[in-house]
Amino acid sequence: MINTSGRRKEAVARAYVSEGNGEIIINGRPMQEYFPVLTHQVRVKQPLQLAGQEDKVSIKVNVNGGGISGQAGAVSLAIAKALVQGNEEVRGAMRQFGLMTRDSRKVERKKPGQKKARKRFQFSKR
Repeated sequence: MINTSGRRKEAVARAYVSEGNGEIIINGRPMQEYFPVLTHQVRVKQPLQLAGQEDKVSIKVNVNGGGISGQAGAVSLAIAKALVQGNEEVRGAMRQFGLMTRDSRKVERKKPGQKKARKRFQFSKR
């Protein structure tokens, strides 16, 4: 069993990868139930498809914090790291698709005197 973690925005995922039948359990629920949006499911499965391990490993993930999109990115990174730990030969393919790099973008803070981080209050000349 391989244990790794992945992060994106405010989300943190811990993945436990072991040999099995391709089952992905996220917070005690099947992946299709936890991530009902297809793009999030594709994001989670992408490292498995690149490594050719779709039906050879079972994955259990604990993820918390952030929103649904950030959690999908965190789970993807954790799975990619675990697969590389298990087989170093897939590192090149993972890196080529950007799956080994942590996306460091975070929400920009709101500034005083403005509506949001960059949006300003309406300017009135008179």
